[in-house]
Amino acid sequence: MEDFEFPKVEYSEYVVRNRNEVFAEQNSRGQKAADWIASVVGSWRFIIFQSILLVLWVVLNVTGVVLQWDPYPFILMNLVLSTEAAFTAPIIMMSQNRQAAKDRLESHLDFETDQKSEREIRMILQQLEAQNRVLLRMAQMLHELQQEKGEDAA
Repeated sequence: MEDFEFPKVEYSEYVVRNRNEVFAEQNSRGQKAADWIASVVGSWRFIIFQSILLVLWVVLNVTGVVLQWDPYPFILMNLVLSTEAAFTAPIIMMSQNRQAAKDRLESHLDFETDQKSEREIRMILQQLEAQNRVLLRMAQMLHELQQEKGEDAA
């Protein structure tokens, strides 16, 4: 009966991990803030809001309806925009670095999943090969029995 033995199947306990959950566990408050600021600054809502604010700044200072706090050539406005750019550029770079780290993590988790899938496919193929050997042996035995039965009847 040794022909009917199947390979022992070992199931792994590895579970596919959600990269977003793994990445979120690693984020500090500063990193979360950088991602949030980058998402806000990189939105149409921010661009529209800032454009409206700049147009109001120019109109109010040119017309002099209110106190002209920044007359033409709007040096204070340039200072504010330069300061904003000086802070947002590094914050956006931090967020991009986090995104690159997230992409590396995703790549690593995909690799782990691929390795697990490859191991499982190999085990399945071994199991199918063993089943094919057993089926072939059973078919041969059945054929031999039929031949013996045919000879006994004759």
